[in-house]
Amino acid sequence: MSADDLSRSTAHRVVIVGGGFAGLFAARALRRGDISVTLVDSAQHHLFQPLLYQVATGILSEGQIAAPLRDVLKRHTNVECVLAEVVDVNPAGREVVALRPGGERMTLPYDDLIIAAGVQQSYYGHDEFAQWAPGMKTIADALDIRRRVFGAFELAETASDPDEQRRWLTFAVVGAGPTGVELAGQIRELATRTLRSEFRRIRPEDARVLLFDGGTAPLPSFGRSLSGKAAEALQEMGVELHFGSIVSNVDARGIDVRDKAGTTARYEAGTVIWAAGVEAPPLATALAAATDAQQDRAGRIQVGPDLTIPGHPDISVVGDMMSRDELPGVAEVAMQAGLYAGRRVKHKVENPGGREVGPFRYHDLGSAAYLSRGNAIVSAGPLRFAGLPGWLAWLFIHLAFLTGYRNRLSAVITWASSFIRDQRHERTYTTQQIDQLRDVYQAQPGQGRPAVEPAPRHTPASTPDGPARSQ
Repeated sequence: MSADDLSRSTAHRVVIVGGGFAGLFAARALRRGDISVTLVDSAQHHLFQPLLYQVATGILSEGQIAAPLRDVLKRHTNVECVLAEVVDVNPAGREVVALRPGGERMTLPYDDLIIAAGVQQSYYGHDEFAQWAPGMKTIADALDIRRRVFGAFELAETASDPDEQRRWLTFAVVGAGPTGVELAGQIRELATRTLRSEFRRIRPEDARVLLFDGGTAPLPSFGRSLSGKAAEALQEMGVELHFGSIVSNVDARGIDVRDKAGTTARYEAGTVIWAAGVEAPPLATALAAATDAQQDRAGRIQVGPDLTIPGHPDISVVGDMMSRDELPGVAEVAMQAGLYAGRRVKHKVENPGGREVGPFRYHDLGSAAYLSRGNAIVSAGPLRFAGLPGWLAWLFIHLAFLTGYRNRLSAVITWASSFIRDQRHERTYTTQQIDQLRDVYQAQPGQGRPAVEPAPRHTPASTPDGPARSQ
């Protein structure tokens, strides 16, 4: 369906920006009725981000945690998928501006707009860190980290200088939220279990994993008791914890960290991974400028009780890009918000002039974090548990959230092999740097096509050297 087709359509036109949990659940809620849905995404696959660290450490393949949006929504005959990047919104004209790969501009009209564009990695004003310390938000990020992690052991094996060998066997993870904790634990498990008998000149189990965070404990959102158990588990695995630590510099050979007393320490590290913060994408800045919406410190859009922008009842913002009641940026919030926004729009279409739906209410179903094989922590309402029961609950939760029966079955088989036999089959990587040579959504020289300049990158209100917000 083209933009012209959308303009001529007599059905209620809904444009959804983003194919993550929020966008996907909004689309599913709009399955039936006289509604024409256009889902716009720059990747065209639904990604289960909480398991990216397992792709990065060789347990799962990228195909096991991602599913094509067209396949997921193939039975939703009123939903059309469009590969493009939305860069601006025109509320007066009720249309979104998007760029197709190659830079060609297109506009998509809407009667209702649901924005679920997610968030991106934040380096707190130090974007230059990104080349040395990749974040983990996309499949490309996970594959880059996989290359760096497994490549570090290979480089240590052939290093002739002992100091250089030690540097390659040192891994620094910035941020002690779920992403950082799970990555740190998995790198230690990789070194002490999977790789321990594969090398001849080095001892992989000698690898150091350093975990830095500006706070006082790992996983603070899980509460003091579970946070303490997580710290104990990480230390037992050999992860070195450095709290109250502010990263002041990252370069090709390591990381500089300043403690609360103002003393700066240098850590030589062959691999640095950033899991310390998120911020809204440039689209949020463009949307705020177009609608006079308020943004929070991370650039996310502040919404009303019905998840719409005040003064714009036809524009909903859901998922990680919304700011409402300090809700966390987790999959369950995104699912519930997307489902609510879709049902709200459908109710409005099917009951014109009728009573509006009530305000959005989030039901916290709990959180889980993987620590090591047979050990995870779970926080679900009044329930707090760790160890093997937490690990089993973690398995159940992540299987339930994975999209598609094929992915679930494949994950179970792979986990059984990995956890029982210490095998990681997804270890393939290239020694060549995989770089994005150009932005495929920008017009190339000689094309003669109008391109839209993306909104400037939002810089969070927190100071560049402020405590990292862990993922």
